[in-house]
Amino acid sequence: MSEATTPATASAVIPDPKRWGALVVIAIAQLMVVLDASIVNIALPSMQVDLGISDADRQWVITAYTLAFGGLLLLGGRIADYAGRKRMFIIGLIGFAFASFLGGISQTSGTLFAARALQGLFAAILAPAALSLISVTFTDSKERAKAFGVYGALSGGGAAIGLVLGGILTEYASWHWTLLVNVPIAIIAVFLAIPFVRESRATGNTKYDVPGAITATAGLVSLVYGITRATAEGWTGTQTLTFMGLGILLLIIFLFIESKSSHPLLPMRILKNRNRGGAYLAAFFVGIGLFAMFLFLTYFFQGVLGYSPLKSGLLFLPFSAGVIVSAGIASQLLPRFGPRWVTGTGFIMTVIGMLLLLRMNSTSAYASDILPSLIIISLGMGLVFVPLSAVSLFAVGNHDAGVASAVLNTSQQIGGAIGVAFLNTIAASATTAYIVSNNLQGPNPDALVAGFNRGFLWGAIILAVAGVLWISLVTMTKNDMAANDAPMAHVG
Repeated sequence: MSEATTPATASAVIPDPKRWGALVVIAIAQLMVVLDASIVNIALPSMQVDLGISDADRQWVITAYTLAFGGLLLLGGRIADYAGRKRMFIIGLIGFAFASFLGGISQTSGTLFAARALQGLFAAILAPAALSLISVTFTDSKERAKAFGVYGALSGGGAAIGLVLGGILTEYASWHWTLLVNVPIAIIAVFLAIPFVRESRATGNTKYDVPGAITATAGLVSLVYGITRATAEGWTGTQTLTFMGLGILLLIIFLFIESKSSHPLLPMRILKNRNRGGAYLAAFFVGIGLFAMFLFLTYFFQGVLGYSPLKSGLLFLPFSAGVIVSAGIASQLLPRFGPRWVTGTGFIMTVIGMLLLLRMNSTSAYASDILPSLIIISLGMGLVFVPLSAVSLFAVGNHDAGVASAVLNTSQQIGGAIGVAFLNTIAASATTAYIVSNNLQGPNPDALVAGFNRGFLWGAIILAVAGVLWISLVTMTKNDMAANDAPMAHVG
């Protein structure tokens, strides 16, 4: 335990008396960021019709946000460390509110795309600041587990809540409100952050790694863009391979720069820690295996069963409830049993739930065929997200808390982008194969479901890989967690 703090040192720390108020503020901000990643999905058809967006360009409503968010997260995490996490948290909230307002009043597709990119930029500052604030604010392992329980519940259930809220706002107001709703939320969070959140920042070497920032940002943007092109061009498309290859090359150069830099954007010590490395890898594969499930079920509800956007969104509510309940349980189990087997159990449950979705057919009933799977997956993911967040920041030290949280967010974002493109391509190929083998003129409900089921199968396999990586790499125990009670001073 070379990176843990000693109990003697930790005993001198006085807990922040406003820490639970700070958690409420951080939770509001985290929910807003997570919601925004999915809330526009259901509103996308209305946006397309209203603004005259072509089928080829509609992806940019999603991609503009993903590119900026995924590409700038590492830099955003380091800025939060150096400039002050509270300061950047508030700046991120204000900027996110402005970008949301700009998107909400958009009358052209260009304005909407620009606003979504601006949202991604400020989310890249806000998200790592929020997660690192939890780690530096809660100094007791049991309290930190509870705080990460709240964070994990919002991270896991937020996407489903976004689908519900998107359906409600689109059906009863307009698509504009799927973006405008962020403005009052962000303003409330700013006013609460001022009295409740305590400032913290890195000390010592706080120089910015400019070459690292350029290569990391350009590499991640190029990689994510190449992945998103796979949906339209396939994995062997010219733009797909070109931008993915360029992105990988730039990231290799970035890692070389980091290994030589005296003030790296991403210190290698963050990745070399076995437990944190396991958490980042698991988060990456969770993004690949899980996020496309929401896409497939949304298309199943609307395209096969013919449900409205509102009804489709409401059907995801049990998933959100399950994650929230399970995250609360995980926060209680984590200090007692440690993260390894709590999350291992979660992965087993999630894989079982995904495999049960293979029973789905074009005449499936929600209550008997879909709901049980959603509940099992959601309960499993609550057990996954809470320890994942805690382990990713384990013994990282105050100096690197922001960038460590950014690595976790980047892993999930890149994984999610790969997963949606990869599994969507697999599903589309399976649907095409069904059409050909059954001599159909085009996709019917059975052909669509054949594609969805292939996607669910691959999702289950990928999540099983994530579980194996977690069990193999994460050896941290409950005693390690207790020994790491703050202050978060990096030693060794």
